[in-house]
Amino acid sequence: MKVAIVGASGAVGQEFLRVLDERNFPIDELVLFGSQRSAGRKYTFRGKEIEVKLLQHNDDFKGVDVAFTSAGGGTSKEFAETITKHGAIMIDNSSAFRMDEDVPLVVPECNAEDALARPRNIIANPNCTTIMMVVALQALENISHIKKVHVSSYQAASGAGAAAMAEPYEQYRQVLAGEKPTVDKFAYQLAFNVIPQIDVFTENGYTKEEMKMYNETKKIMHTDCAVSAMCVRVPSLRCHSESVWAETEEPVSVEQFQEAIRNGKGLQLEDNPAEKVYPMPLFHENCDDVFVGRVRKDLANPNGITFWLVSDQIKKGAALNAVQIAEYLIEKGDLPLKK
Repeated sequence: MKVAIVGASGAVGQEFLRVLDERNFPIDELVLFGSQRSAGRKYTFRGKEIEVKLLQHNDDFKGVDVAFTSAGGGTSKEFAETITKHGAIMIDNSSAFRMDEDVPLVVPECNAEDALARPRNIIANPNCTTIMMVVALQALENISHIKKVHVSSYQAASGAGAAAMAEPYEQYRQVLAGEKPTVDKFAYQLAFNVIPQIDVFTENGYTKEEMKMYNETKKIMHTDCAVSAMCVRVPSLRCHSESVWAETEEPVSVEQFQEAIRNGKGLQLEDNPAEKVYPMPLFHENCDDVFVGRVRKDLANPNGITFWLVSDQIKKGAALNAVQIAEYLIEKGDLPLKK
């Protein structure tokens, strides 16, 4: 199988290399693509040095079975036809196609079969905050239909890219040295701070990040569930965290939901308050699963349940989810392509 990674030098592109290797993904040939800035760089994969090629409108994708793209929405839109014109399946990590009716938006634990119907040969990877939430919500939905969700996210610096992860380090150093901190990747200083804005504000007062959670949850879960989100940037590095309040049609006990998490796909339960056991971003970097704890009944709603979750947004929130989609296509016989 011939595999391509577009945006190979970015944080998610580098995570693709690690995840593909970790999971022993079947690759006969790997091709890396990047911008003018990253073209020519070399990366080692399974003992072989591979040079990043400049992404161009040509026939470089001829023979490619699957292309994992993570180079931004503008690049995905511009090059989608070039990438797919010879039949390659494009699994896109940007927001470019997520809400297009003819592009499936897939989290394998929830709606893997949607990946089989892709008129444009494009499959969209959801937003990282949505991915981790719906993996947990699916376990709850399997018990009783979810009517409403309120969620607050606490999102790591990594959500803004590799350079953004370095900025808090420098800011902490500057503050402790009595210097004025450098602010570049975020609207405000992130060190010693939280910022209640991720992405730009829309006309209704919610940010685009918050509206992604509203819209994407409905599409992935094929649900009428309403989602109201508050997304906050915090000075952790890789893992995002979320507080979730969900209202179901029928009451769901703490024990029922905990058991559903234990048996759910891509989930791990860490929930023993007496021993101070609950998920924290510090301890779940590079982990595959979504970790759930602090499961409680909602004191304000008899049909409500509330919980806390943590997941690595670069891994499960981006690269791993895309690779799992490709693995599902292999399982169903859609990859490698019939040539």
